[in-house]
Amino acid sequence: MIVVNYGNNITENTYESLKISDIHTYLRHEYNVALKPNLVNSNPASDGATTHPEVVEGIILFLKEYGVKSISIIESSAIGYSTKRSFKNCGYENLSSKYNVPLYDLKNDNIIYKTHSGFQLGLCSKALDTDFLINVPVLKSHCQTRMTCNLKNLKGCIPDDEKRRYHSMGLHKPIAALNALMKTSYCVVDGICGDLSFEEGGTPVISNRIIVGHDPVMVDSFCAELIGYKPDDITHLKIAREIGVGKYFTPDTKVIEVNTENKPLNKTTGSRLASRYQHLINDDSACSVCYSSLTYALYRLGGNFNGKIFIGQGYQGKNFDGTGIGNCTSGCRNYVPGCPPKAVDIINYLK
Repeated sequence: MIVVNYGNNITENTYESLKISDIHTYLRHEYNVALKPNLVNSNPASDGATTHPEVVEGIILFLKEYGVKSISIIESSAIGYSTKRSFKNCGYENLSSKYNVPLYDLKNDNIIYKTHSGFQLGLCSKALDTDFLINVPVLKSHCQTRMTCNLKNLKGCIPDDEKRRYHSMGLHKPIAALNALMKTSYCVVDGICGDLSFEEGGTPVISNRIIVGHDPVMVDSFCAELIGYKPDDITHLKIAREIGVGKYFTPDTKVIEVNTENKPLNKTTGSRLASRYQHLINDDSACSVCYSSLTYALYRLGGNFNGKIFIGQGYQGKNFDGTGIGNCTSGCRNYVPGCPPKAVDIINYLK
């Protein structure tokens, strides 16, 4: 079962979506519940990258009415970003104070190692120490995985060193394994204005919808189609289904649409902006944040650059001709420093 609620009354619509959903089938009032938004950086949700605090507020209101006593908000922002700054700038400190819901920065958390599908993965213990994990991602595009939603949002529950290592392991398989080890109990997708070009925001597309459901694979496959992808186009989604994390959305899946009079008139489609510039980029295990900065820079430059661009952990300690992006490519004759470098610095350098 999936519920889709349209409109810009974000808190009210989120609360309403959960009221008419099947969450009561799985949730118990005595559970310790953790909410995991996407605070990849400290930019406001209106930029299209981070979860609206109003969505989380709607969840908190529902949980408190349901009788849940133990509620927390957990997150670890992307490499190079401060989670505490994200909590403050994105409105979560105010939310915490208003409802007496604690915030946990997982960058400082203890690590527990578990194995699945041949991968030994480090997981933040606070994310594991919960009875009911509510995943609250933003539906948006991603420069390397095409789409990021529930499955990829759990990367915010692992330490920064693991985030780097996932890229060296190919990203998709460890994301799928992570979701097998750390179960999402329920999904509340912020589809208000996700960026359909960059996971770090800047070019939001207003869709004004909240999507909720129990199975993260089913919800993600449904969301993939909303932005113009087939589920199998998203590799980690395909792998997650194959290893039993969940099932794909099908025509037989029950979908309840609410407030359809607010439904967007134009179909939103995922941007293939990143693939437009792949012929310019030599990528070897690049981290998403670094790669998206480069993509955004090339977008701003109209793709006008002559020469070879190198990016990724695979170039560490190597010397070669060309232009490198990030500290991993310091062996390049020319490189833009940073971990990750800012897009504006890349733009200025490539100019």
